[in-house]
Amino acid sequence: MTEAQAMELALELALKGWGRVAPNPLVGAVLLKGGQVVGQGYHHEYGGPHAEVEAISNCEDPHDTTCVVNLEPCSHRGKTPPCTDALVMAGVKRVVFAISDPDRNAADGAAKLRAAGVEVESGLLEREARALNAAFLWSRVRPERPFVALKLATSMDGFVADEWGKSQWITGEEARSHARWLRAGFDAIAVGRGTADADDPQLTARGPVVPRVPATRVVFTRSGRIRRELGLIRTAAETPTTVVVSPEAGRVVAEALRGTHVQVVVANGLMEAVQELRARGIGSVMVEGGPNLAGQLLDEDLVDRLYWYQAPILLGRGLAAFPHKTATPLGDARRWVPTERKVLGESNLLVVDKELCSQGS
Repeated sequence: MTEAQAMELALELALKGWGRVAPNPLVGAVLLKGGQVVGQGYHHEYGGPHAEVEAISNCEDPHDTTCVVNLEPCSHRGKTPPCTDALVMAGVKRVVFAISDPDRNAADGAAKLRAAGVEVESGLLEREARALNAAFLWSRVRPERPFVALKLATSMDGFVADEWGKSQWITGEEARSHARWLRAGFDAIAVGRGTADADDPQLTARGPVVPRVPATRVVFTRSGRIRRELGLIRTAAETPTTVVVSPEAGRVVAEALRGTHVQVVVANGLMEAVQELRARGIGSVMVEGGPNLAGQLLDEDLVDRLYWYQAPILLGRGLAAFPHKTATPLGDARRWVPTERKVLGESNLLVVDKELCSQGS
């Protein structure tokens, strides 16, 4: 196995920590000796052993191995000892990592390894590694607001519902299952009031991964209108739920929702709204609808990633995905960065990022 192939495996391993390791990054590690995998591991759980330590523990003889890991090994003592110390003590002779750690407390791992005589190389599959840990990187270099992802499920001609408003179900079970799994990796799941009223969605993971911390459900309703009988409101005592309203509606909504355990956030516009969510500890948000909210977020440059599920059907007319998105001349249109393409049963998934978050962003 080459080092590039080992890095691909490390990225696959890292993803197994989805929904369980935040606010830590997703990290996988592979130990190579003579082109053979002799140890591997990943960060399973926040507060648990890091990937490098697990890979070493799963290796009979880590001496003179190459450790391939998607993030620079940490050099500080947090909930676990420094990974740099574990690598040096194990006799690892070479470390290859994809991206530097932007966390100031964990940085300088490469320098400490070199000082101990370990050969170090960085940058292997950097693009893929940045895409994997986009939300983590964002939280370290742009802490003023959450990482915002927009999830859409449409027909081939770009409609999220037919002409009569029916949207269940545009995509097949495989795509819907993937979307439920996806929720486990975000701090909050958000919708606009129209989607909340029309679908009364649960906005919970309900997939193979039980998130370590349940996502906060968020409803954006500038007017403050929202029905108390919605399941989102009735179950707020069991699942954290927040309603974001304008300053004009704040007092009325707080009174109307008294006793429901719903948190009311007052904000003047979407930018202030997402900043208020960040101030409450929400580092990543997945927005699931509707089209009006999606268009507004895009217009205000507040979408960092788009998950687009496309079903092999044509509706001809219906509710467009971005009915109110401001027109942009072709020459001025942003070119998003494709980070993943996947076939999910009969549907396709395209993942694009506005840009790949970097340490210098």
